[in-house]
Amino acid sequence: MKTVIIQKEKTVNGILFCLFLYFILDFFLRFPNRIHGYGALRPTLVAAIFIFVLLFLHAGILKEKLKGDVVKAIGILLLYIFVSSPLVEYQGSFYRFYLVDFIKAIVFFYFTILIVDTYKRQLWFLGLFISCQVFRVIEPLYLNMTEGYWGDRTFVSGGEFANRLAGAPADIVNPNELGFVIVTIIPFLHFIMLKRGFIIKSLYFILLPCLLYALLLTMSRGSMIVLLVGAWLILKNTKYKLPFLILGAVLAVAGWSTLDSFTKDRYLSIVGAGKLEQNAKTSEGRLNGLLGEFKLGMSRPIVGHGVGTTREAKYNLTGRSQASHNMYGELVIEIGLIGLFLFIKFILAIKNELKKIDVGESNDPQIIYHQNINEICKIVLIMYAIYSLNYYGLSQYYWYLLAGLVVVNNRLMSDRFKELEQNAQLTVDSK
Repeated sequence: MKTVIIQKEKTVNGILFCLFLYFILDFFLRFPNRIHGYGALRPTLVAAIFIFVLLFLHAGILKEKLKGDVVKAIGILLLYIFVSSPLVEYQGSFYRFYLVDFIKAIVFFYFTILIVDTYKRQLWFLGLFISCQVFRVIEPLYLNMTEGYWGDRTFVSGGEFANRLAGAPADIVNPNELGFVIVTIIPFLHFIMLKRGFIIKSLYFILLPCLLYALLLTMSRGSMIVLLVGAWLILKNTKYKLPFLILGAVLAVAGWSTLDSFTKDRYLSIVGAGKLEQNAKTSEGRLNGLLGEFKLGMSRPIVGHGVGTTREAKYNLTGRSQASHNMYGELVIEIGLIGLFLFIKFILAIKNELKKIDVGESNDPQIIYHQNINEICKIVLIMYAIYSLNYYGLSQYYWYLLAGLVVVNNRLMSDRFKELEQNAQLTVDSK
Protein backbone atom coordinates (compact mmCIF):
# COMPACT_ATOMS: atom_id res chain seq x y z
CA MET A 1 0.00 0.00 0.00
CA LYS A 2 1.31 3.44 -0.93
CA THR A 3 1.28 6.01 1.86
CA VAL A 4 0.61 9.66 1.05
CA ILE A 5 1.72 12.17 3.67
CA ILE A 6 -0.03 15.53 3.61
CA GLN A 7 2.35 18.16 4.90
CA LYS A 8 0.80 21.26 6.36
CA GLU A 9 2.62 24.54 5.84
CA LYS A 10 3.94 26.05 9.06
CA THR A 11 2.07 29.14 10.16
CA VAL A 12 3.21 32.22 12.03
CA ASN A 13 2.37 32.83 15.67
CA GLY A 14 -1.24 33.73 16.49
CA ILE A 15 -0.06 36.80 18.41
CA LEU A 16 1.49 38.11 15.21
CA PHE A 17 -1.78 37.64 13.35
CA CYS A 18 -3.71 39.45 16.11
CA LEU A 19 -1.25 42.33 15.95
CA PHE A 20 -1.86 42.58 12.20
CA LEU A 21 -5.62 42.71 12.77
CA TYR A 22 -5.06 45.49 15.31
CA PHE A 23 -2.87 47.30 12.77
CA ILE A 24 -5.74 47.15 10.24
CA LEU A 25 -8.26 48.47 12.78
CA ASP A 26 -5.98 51.31 13.84
CA PHE A 27 -5.10 52.24 10.24
CA PHE A 28 -8.64 52.40 8.86
CA LEU A 29 -10.63 53.56 11.88
CA ARG A 30 -8.12 56.24 12.90
CA PHE A 31 -8.03 55.52 16.64
CA PRO A 32 -5.60 58.40 17.34
CA ASN A 33 -8.24 60.81 15.99
CA ARG A 34 -10.96 59.26 18.15
CA ILE A 35 -9.24 58.70 21.52
CA HIS A 36 -7.68 61.66 23.31
CA GLY A 37 -4.00 61.12 24.04
CA TYR A 38 -3.90 57.81 22.20
CA GLY A 39 -1.93 59.22 19.26
CA ALA A 40 0.94 60.25 21.54
CA LEU A 41 1.71 56.56 22.03
CA ARG A 42 2.39 56.20 18.26
CA PRO A 43 0.31 52.99 18.24
CA THR A 44 0.53 52.34 14.50
CA LEU A 45 4.30 52.66 14.51
CA VAL A 46 4.65 50.53 17.65
CA ALA A 47 2.41 47.81 16.19
CA ALA A 48 4.39 47.83 12.94
CA ILE A 49 7.70 47.51 14.83
CA PHE A 50 6.40 44.59 16.89
CA ILE A 51 5.15 42.91 13.71
CA PHE A 52 8.55 43.36 12.03
CA VAL A 53 10.34 41.89 15.06
CA LEU A 54 8.04 38.86 15.18
CA LEU A 55 8.36 38.35 11.43
CA PHE A 56 12.14 38.34 11.83
CA LEU A 57 11.80 35.63 14.48
CA HIS A 58 9.74 33.60 11.97
CA ALA A 59 12.26 34.14 9.16
CA GLY A 60 12.95 30.41 8.83
CA ILE A 61 9.39 29.60 7.71
CA LEU A 62 8.82 32.75 5.63
CA LYS A 63 11.50 32.45 2.93
CA GLU A 64 9.27 30.51 0.51
CA LYS A 65 6.57 33.17 0.75
CA LEU A 66 8.93 35.83 -0.59
CA LYS A 67 8.97 34.28 -4.04
CA GLY A 68 6.82 34.81 -7.11
CA ASP A 69 6.35 37.34 -9.87
CA VAL A 70 4.36 39.85 -7.80
CA VAL A 71 6.93 39.83 -4.99
CA LYS A 72 9.68 40.30 -7.58
CA ALA A 73 7.84 43.16 -9.31
CA ILE A 74 7.23 45.12 -6.12
CA GLY A 75 10.79 44.38 -4.95
CA ILE A 76 12.25 45.88 -8.14
CA LEU A 77 9.99 48.93 -7.77
CA LEU A 78 11.09 49.49 -4.16
CA LEU A 79 14.75 48.98 -5.03
CA TYR A 80 14.48 51.55 -7.80
CA ILE A 81 12.73 54.10 -5.55
CA PHE A 82 15.35 53.90 -2.80
CA VAL A 83 18.37 53.73 -5.14
CA SER A 84 17.12 56.74 -7.12
CA SER A 85 16.01 58.77 -4.07
CA PRO A 86 19.30 60.70 -3.77
CA LEU A 87 18.81 61.91 -7.37
CA VAL A 88 15.23 63.23 -7.07
CA GLU A 89 14.39 66.94 -6.84
CA TYR A 90 13.14 66.96 -3.25
CA GLN A 91 14.99 64.09 -1.60
CA GLY A 92 14.96 65.90 1.75
CA SER A 93 11.15 66.10 1.75
CA PHE A 94 10.89 62.43 0.84
CA TYR A 95 13.03 61.30 3.76
CA ARG A 96 11.64 63.78 6.31
CA PHE A 97 7.92 63.90 5.52
CA TYR A 98 6.74 61.22 3.08
CA LEU A 99 8.80 58.09 3.69
CA VAL A 100 6.70 56.96 6.68
CA ASP A 101 3.41 57.22 4.74
CA PHE A 102 4.94 55.27 1.86
CA ILE A 103 6.15 52.53 4.20
CA LYS A 104 2.71 52.33 5.88
CA ALA A 105 1.23 51.61 2.46
CA ILE A 106 3.86 49.13 1.30
CA VAL A 107 3.71 47.01 4.48
CA PHE A 108 0.15 45.97 3.62
CA PHE A 109 1.59 43.79 0.88
CA TYR A 110 4.30 42.15 2.97
CA PHE A 111 2.23 41.77 6.13
CA THR A 112 -0.57 40.15 4.12
CA ILE A 113 1.53 37.60 2.24
CA LEU A 114 3.59 36.68 5.31
CA ILE A 115 0.92 36.61 8.03
CA VAL A 116 -2.37 35.60 6.37
CA ASP A 117 -1.35 31.98 5.93
CA THR A 118 -4.50 29.89 6.54
CA TYR A 119 -8.06 29.78 5.26
CA LYS A 120 -9.48 30.88 8.63
CA ARG A 121 -7.03 33.75 8.88
CA GLN A 122 -8.00 34.92 5.42
CA LEU A 123 -11.64 34.91 6.52
CA TRP A 124 -10.77 37.04 9.56
CA PHE A 125 -8.55 39.35 7.53
CA LEU A 126 -11.13 39.99 4.82
CA GLY A 127 -14.01 40.21 7.28
CA LEU A 128 -12.22 42.89 9.29
CA PHE A 129 -11.12 44.83 6.20
CA ILE A 130 -14.64 44.83 4.73
CA SER A 131 -16.21 45.76 8.07
CA CYS A 132 -13.84 48.71 8.46
CA GLN A 133 -14.63 49.99 4.97
CA VAL A 134 -18.39 49.69 5.51
CA PHE A 135 -18.08 51.50 8.84
CA ARG A 136 -16.17 54.33 7.15
CA VAL A 137 -19.18 54.87 4.89
CA ILE A 138 -22.02 54.27 7.33
CA GLU A 139 -20.57 56.61 9.98
CA PRO A 140 -20.67 59.84 7.92
CA LEU A 141 -24.00 58.80 6.36
CA TYR A 142 -25.48 58.35 9.85
CA LEU A 143 -24.07 61.72 10.94
CA ASN A 144 -25.56 63.29 7.83
CA MET A 145 -29.01 61.89 8.51
CA THR A 146 -29.01 62.64 12.25
CA GLU A 147 -26.94 65.83 12.57
CA GLY A 148 -26.82 67.29 9.08
CA TYR A 149 -23.10 66.51 8.72
CA TRP A 150 -21.53 66.83 5.26
CA GLY A 151 -17.78 67.30 5.65
CA ASP A 152 -17.12 69.12 2.36
CA ARG A 153 -18.67 71.39 -0.23
CA THR A 154 -18.19 72.53 -3.81
CA PHE A 155 -18.60 75.95 -5.38
CA VAL A 156 -21.79 76.55 -7.36
CA SER A 157 -21.93 80.21 -8.43
CA GLY A 158 -22.46 83.69 -7.02
CA GLY A 159 -20.69 82.83 -3.78
CA GLU A 160 -22.95 79.83 -3.13
CA PHE A 161 -21.78 76.33 -2.28
CA ALA A 162 -23.31 72.85 -2.47
CA ASN A 163 -22.64 70.31 0.27
CA ARG A 164 -20.79 67.08 -0.45
CA LEU A 165 -20.53 64.08 1.85
CA ALA A 166 -16.98 63.32 2.97
CA GLY A 167 -15.56 60.96 5.57
CA ALA A 168 -16.45 61.27 9.24
CA PRO A 169 -14.58 63.93 11.27
CA ALA A 170 -12.13 61.32 12.54
CA ASP A 171 -11.55 59.75 9.13
CA ILE A 172 -10.49 62.78 7.09
CA VAL A 173 -11.17 61.54 3.57
CA ASN A 174 -12.59 63.87 0.92
CA PRO A 175 -15.73 63.08 -1.12
CA ASN A 176 -13.79 61.46 -3.97
CA GLU A 177 -11.89 59.26 -1.53
CA LEU A 178 -15.13 58.28 0.21
CA GLY A 179 -16.62 57.47 -3.18
CA PHE A 180 -13.60 55.27 -3.90
CA VAL A 181 -14.16 53.35 -0.65
CA ILE A 182 -17.83 52.82 -1.53
CA VAL A 183 -17.52 51.59 -5.10
CA THR A 184 -14.54 49.31 -4.48
CA ILE A 185 -16.08 47.56 -1.47
CA ILE A 186 -19.33 46.68 -3.26
CA PRO A 187 -17.83 43.73 -5.25
CA PHE A 188 -16.60 42.19 -1.97
CA LEU A 189 -20.05 42.50 -0.41
CA HIS A 190 -21.80 41.18 -3.53
CA PHE A 191 -19.74 38.02 -4.04
CA ILE A 192 -19.29 37.17 -0.36
CA MET A 193 -22.59 38.10 1.30
CA LEU A 194 -24.87 36.75 -1.43
CA LYS A 195 -23.23 33.35 -1.03
CA ARG A 196 -24.27 33.17 2.63
CA GLY A 197 -27.48 32.41 4.48
CA PHE A 198 -30.71 34.39 4.64
CA ILE A 199 -29.59 36.80 7.38
CA ILE A 200 -26.34 37.74 5.61
CA LYS A 201 -28.15 38.15 2.30
CA SER A 202 -30.74 40.38 3.97
CA LEU A 203 -27.96 42.49 5.45
CA TYR A 204 -26.48 42.89 1.95
CA PHE A 205 -29.79 44.21 0.59
CA ILE A 206 -29.95 46.65 3.51
CA LEU A 207 -26.37 47.86 3.12
CA LEU A 208 -26.39 48.25 -0.67
CA PRO A 209 -28.97 51.09 -0.86
CA CYS A 210 -27.21 52.86 2.03
CA LEU A 211 -23.84 52.69 0.29
CA LEU A 212 -25.27 53.86 -3.03
CA TYR A 213 -27.14 56.73 -1.38
CA ALA A 214 -23.93 57.80 0.36
CA LEU A 215 -22.19 57.65 -3.01
CA LEU A 216 -24.76 60.01 -4.52
CA LEU A 217 -24.19 62.47 -1.68
CA THR A 218 -20.45 62.55 -2.38
CA MET A 219 -21.14 63.95 -5.88
CA SER A 220 -18.06 62.01 -7.02
CA ARG A 221 -18.40 61.65 -10.76
CA GLY A 222 -15.29 59.50 -11.07
CA SER A 223 -16.71 57.09 -8.51
CA MET A 224 -19.99 56.91 -10.39
CA ILE A 225 -18.21 55.97 -13.62
CA VAL A 226 -16.24 53.24 -11.84
CA LEU A 227 -19.44 52.00 -10.17
CA LEU A 228 -21.01 51.50 -13.59
CA VAL A 229 -17.91 49.62 -14.75
CA GLY A 230 -18.01 47.43 -11.65
CA ALA A 231 -21.74 46.80 -12.04
CA TRP A 232 -21.21 45.70 -15.66
CA LEU A 233 -18.40 43.32 -14.61
CA ILE A 234 -20.55 41.87 -11.83
CA LEU A 235 -23.45 41.47 -14.27
CA LYS A 236 -21.21 39.45 -16.60
CA ASN A 237 -20.39 37.06 -13.74
CA THR A 238 -23.89 36.54 -12.34
CA LYS A 239 -26.42 33.90 -13.31
CA TYR A 240 -29.31 36.12 -12.29
CA LYS A 241 -28.93 38.92 -14.82
CA LEU A 242 -32.60 39.98 -14.97
CA PRO A 243 -33.09 40.31 -11.17
CA PHE A 244 -29.76 42.16 -11.01
CA LEU A 245 -30.87 44.62 -13.72
CA ILE A 246 -34.25 45.14 -12.05
CA LEU A 247 -32.61 45.79 -8.67
CA GLY A 248 -30.18 48.22 -10.27
CA ALA A 249 -32.98 50.10 -12.04
CA VAL A 250 -35.05 50.37 -8.85
CA LEU A 251 -32.09 51.67 -6.85
CA ALA A 252 -31.14 54.12 -9.60
CA VAL A 253 -34.65 55.58 -9.85
CA ALA A 254 -35.04 55.77 -6.08
CA GLY A 255 -31.64 57.42 -5.63
CA TRP A 256 -32.11 59.89 -8.48
CA SER A 257 -35.43 61.05 -7.09
CA THR A 258 -33.75 62.14 -3.84
CA LEU A 259 -31.20 64.45 -5.50
CA ASP A 260 -31.46 68.22 -5.88
CA SER A 261 -31.13 69.89 -9.28
CA PHE A 262 -27.45 70.83 -8.86
CA THR A 263 -26.41 67.28 -7.95
CA LYS A 264 -28.40 65.85 -10.86
CA ASP A 265 -26.75 68.31 -13.24
CA ARG A 266 -23.32 67.42 -11.85
CA TYR A 267 -23.82 63.74 -12.68
CA LEU A 268 -25.33 64.56 -16.07
CA SER A 269 -22.19 66.55 -16.86
CA ILE A 270 -20.35 63.20 -17.05
CA VAL A 271 -21.97 62.62 -20.45
CA GLY A 272 -22.05 66.28 -21.43
CA ALA A 273 -25.76 66.68 -20.65
CA GLY A 274 -25.30 69.08 -17.73
CA LYS A 275 -26.61 72.62 -18.16
CA LEU A 276 -24.82 74.44 -15.34
CA GLU A 277 -21.60 76.18 -16.31
CA GLN A 278 -19.81 75.37 -13.05
CA ASN A 279 -20.19 71.61 -13.51
CA ALA A 280 -18.91 71.82 -17.07
CA LYS A 281 -15.96 73.91 -15.89
CA THR A 282 -14.94 71.40 -13.23
CA SER A 283 -14.98 68.58 -15.79
CA GLU A 284 -12.85 70.66 -18.14
CA GLY A 285 -10.58 71.69 -15.28
CA ARG A 286 -10.03 68.06 -14.32
CA LEU A 287 -8.85 67.25 -17.86
CA ASN A 288 -6.56 70.27 -17.95
CA GLY A 289 -5.22 69.30 -14.54
CA LEU A 290 -4.45 65.81 -15.81
CA LEU A 291 -2.49 67.17 -18.75
CA GLY A 292 -0.75 69.64 -16.45
CA GLU A 293 0.44 66.82 -14.18
CA PHE A 294 2.04 64.96 -17.05
CA LYS A 295 3.63 68.22 -18.21
CA LEU A 296 5.01 68.78 -14.69
CA GLY A 297 6.31 65.22 -14.58
CA MET A 298 8.17 65.74 -17.83
CA SER A 299 10.19 68.53 -16.21
CA ARG A 300 12.14 65.71 -14.51
CA PRO A 301 11.18 62.67 -16.61
CA ILE A 302 13.87 60.19 -15.54
CA VAL A 303 13.69 59.80 -11.74
CA GLY A 304 11.05 62.40 -10.81
CA HIS A 305 10.72 64.78 -7.88
CA GLY A 306 10.47 62.20 -5.08
CA VAL A 307 7.78 60.00 -3.53
CA GLY A 308 5.02 62.09 -1.93
CA THR A 309 6.23 65.41 -3.36
CA THR A 310 3.43 66.10 -5.88
CA ARG A 311 1.97 68.95 -3.81
CA GLU A 312 5.42 70.47 -3.32
CA ALA A 313 6.28 70.19 -7.01
CA LYS A 314 2.95 71.77 -8.01
CA TYR A 315 3.39 74.61 -5.54
CA ASN A 316 6.86 75.44 -6.80
CA LEU A 317 5.64 75.45 -10.40
CA THR A 318 2.17 77.02 -10.13
CA GLY A 319 1.92 78.43 -6.61
CA ARG A 320 -0.95 76.07 -5.81
CA SER A 321 -0.58 73.04 -3.57
CA GLN A 322 -2.91 70.23 -4.67
CA ALA A 323 -2.94 66.47 -4.40
CA SER A 324 -2.71 64.56 -7.64
CA HIS A 325 -5.94 63.87 -9.51
CA ASN A 326 -4.35 61.09 -11.54
CA MET A 327 -2.16 58.26 -10.27
CA TYR A 328 -0.33 57.83 -13.57
CA GLY A 329 0.52 61.54 -13.64
CA GLU A 330 1.53 61.29 -9.99
CA LEU A 331 3.90 58.42 -10.81
CA VAL A 332 5.65 60.48 -13.50
CA ILE A 333 5.94 63.47 -11.15
CA GLU A 334 7.26 61.48 -8.19
CA ILE A 335 9.28 58.56 -9.60
CA GLY A 336 9.66 59.44 -13.29
CA LEU A 337 9.04 57.43 -16.43
CA ILE A 338 11.18 54.54 -15.19
CA GLY A 339 9.08 54.35 -12.04
CA LEU A 340 5.87 54.55 -14.08
CA PHE A 341 7.05 51.60 -16.18
CA LEU A 342 7.94 49.57 -13.07
CA PHE A 343 4.62 50.32 -11.37
CA ILE A 344 2.69 49.23 -14.48
CA LYS A 345 4.79 46.05 -14.49
CA PHE A 346 3.68 45.54 -10.87
CA ILE A 347 0.01 45.94 -11.89
CA LEU A 348 0.49 43.49 -14.77
CA ALA A 349 2.10 41.02 -12.36
CA ILE A 350 -1.08 41.16 -10.24
CA LYS A 351 -3.16 40.60 -13.38
CA ASN A 352 -1.05 37.60 -14.41
CA GLU A 353 -1.21 36.17 -10.88
CA LEU A 354 -5.01 36.16 -11.14
CA LYS A 355 -4.77 33.91 -14.20
CA LYS A 356 -2.39 31.35 -12.73
CA ILE A 357 -4.72 28.93 -10.99
CA ASP A 358 -7.73 27.40 -12.69
CA VAL A 359 -9.01 24.37 -10.77
CA GLY A 360 -12.21 24.11 -12.80
CA GLU A 361 -15.47 23.09 -11.22
CA SER A 362 -15.38 22.08 -7.57
CA ASN A 363 -17.90 21.28 -4.86
CA ASP A 364 -15.46 21.99 -2.07
CA PRO A 365 -16.67 25.06 -0.07
CA GLN A 366 -13.14 26.34 0.49
CA ILE A 367 -12.23 26.13 -3.21
CA ILE A 368 -15.48 27.90 -4.11
CA TYR A 369 -14.65 30.63 -1.60
CA HIS A 370 -11.18 31.15 -3.09
CA GLN A 371 -12.66 31.23 -6.60
CA ASN A 372 -15.08 33.95 -5.48
CA ILE A 373 -12.22 35.98 -4.03
CA ASN A 374 -10.36 35.54 -7.31
CA GLU A 375 -13.34 36.94 -9.23
CA ILE A 376 -13.61 39.86 -6.81
CA CYS A 377 -9.94 40.68 -7.27
CA LYS A 378 -10.26 40.61 -11.08
CA ILE A 379 -13.12 43.11 -10.92
CA VAL A 380 -11.46 45.32 -8.32
CA LEU A 381 -8.20 45.36 -10.30
CA ILE A 382 -10.02 46.84 -13.30
CA MET A 383 -11.87 49.31 -11.07
CA TYR A 384 -8.59 50.41 -9.45
CA ALA A 385 -6.91 50.86 -12.83
CA ILE A 386 -9.77 53.04 -14.11
CA TYR A 387 -10.27 55.00 -10.89
CA SER A 388 -6.54 55.76 -10.83
CA LEU A 389 -7.25 58.17 -13.70
CA ASN A 390 -9.05 60.23 -11.05
CA TYR A 391 -7.13 59.32 -7.89
CA TYR A 392 -3.58 59.08 -6.53
CA GLY A 393 -2.12 55.78 -5.39
CA LEU A 394 1.66 55.45 -5.03
CA SER A 395 1.61 56.04 -1.25
CA GLN A 396 -1.90 54.64 -0.74
CA TYR A 397 -2.58 51.18 0.66
CA TYR A 398 -5.04 49.83 -1.89
CA TRP A 399 -2.75 48.52 -4.67
CA TYR A 400 -0.50 46.80 -2.14
CA LEU A 401 -3.32 45.23 -0.15
CA LEU A 402 -4.91 43.93 -3.36
CA ALA A 403 -1.58 42.45 -4.49
CA GLY A 404 -1.12 40.74 -1.13
CA LEU A 405 -4.66 39.37 -1.19
CA VAL A 406 -4.19 37.95 -4.70
CA VAL A 407 -0.92 36.23 -3.77
CA VAL A 408 -2.35 34.79 -0.55
CA ASN A 409 -5.58 33.63 -2.17
CA ASN A 410 -3.76 31.85 -4.97
CA ARG A 411 -1.39 30.20 -2.51
CA LEU A 412 -4.21 28.98 -0.26
CA MET A 413 -6.32 27.82 -3.21
CA SER A 414 -3.37 25.90 -4.66
CA ASP A 415 -2.63 24.32 -1.28
CA ARG A 416 -6.26 23.31 -0.84
CA PHE A 417 -6.42 21.81 -4.31
CA LYS A 418 -3.28 19.77 -3.63
CA GLU A 419 -4.70 18.67 -0.30
CA LEU A 420 -7.90 17.45 -1.97
CA GLU A 421 -5.88 15.57 -4.59
CA GLN A 422 -3.75 13.95 -1.91
CA ASN A 423 -6.81 12.98 0.13
CA ALA A 424 -8.37 11.43 -2.95
CA GLN A 425 -5.14 9.52 -3.68
CA LEU A 426 -4.92 8.42 -0.05
CA THR A 427 -8.48 7.08 -0.23
CA VAL A 428 -7.71 5.12 -3.41
CA ASP A 429 -4.48 3.68 -2.01
CA SER A 430 -6.16 2.59 1.21
CA LYS A 431 -8.64 0.40 -0.64
